[in-house]
Amino acid sequence: MQTMIGWIAKPLGWFLGWLYDLVGSYGIAIVIFTIVVKLCLYPLYAKQMKSTVAMSKVQPRMKELQNKYANDKETLNAKLAELYKEENINPAGGCLPMIIQMPIIFGLFALLRNPLAYMGTSERMLFAIHESFLWMTDLSQPDKWILPIAAGVATFFAFSMQQNQQQNAPGGAGGMMKSMKYIFPIMIVLMGRSFPSGLTIYWCLSQIIQIFYNLRMNKVRARLLGEDGKKGGKKK
Repeated sequence: MQTMIGWIAKPLGWFLGWLYDLVGSYGIAIVIFTIVVKLCLYPLYAKQMKSTVAMSKVQPRMKELQNKYANDKETLNAKLAELYKEENINPAGGCLPMIIQMPIIFGLFALLRNPLAYMGTSERMLFAIHESFLWMTDLSQPDKWILPIAAGVATFFAFSMQQNQQQNAPGGAGGMMKSMKYIFPIMIVLMGRSFPSGLTIYWCLSQIIQIFYNLRMNKVRARLLGEDGKKGGKKK
């Protein structure tokens, strides 16, 4: 796993170093870096949302099959497989994008937590990671309050919106997931107070961008479900 993270962090470190040479500010380079990474991950978010919507559409039929074949698991699994094939649905479609993202996220964390390990120890980078940005005097040191709190608040809203999107999906968010809506942002605040400011900037900005993605996904979800409703009305 560590080797995989290194393979991912190395090219990301090269890209961040290139951005730094281009703009001459480590803080601005991290901001641009975050935006580019999130834009590259957008197709995965879109695919995940479409898969979740597709599963939501067939949920009533799935429940019918589960009730009908409650005592015959073999037949139930066969009927569900037929349903997925008929509707062209991959049950793992909602999880696959997240699985792909995880190594990338780990690589980003490794890079921004210890940038010199993946960007080289040249004199320019030794000075770059200690640059000031906005109110932060040294991006290699943690910001104790403002940035961690901003990251925690952004995480709360992004997490809440994603949770609402998935609540109608099969096996929707349970009590544990609902409690994580509050626990996870608090963890981010606490971790942000010990992480280098550069890493916390990345996380905070990525969650703000995620909020806009979620707003976009809500519109896509409403459109897809609306189109499905119109088709259903015409069939009747």
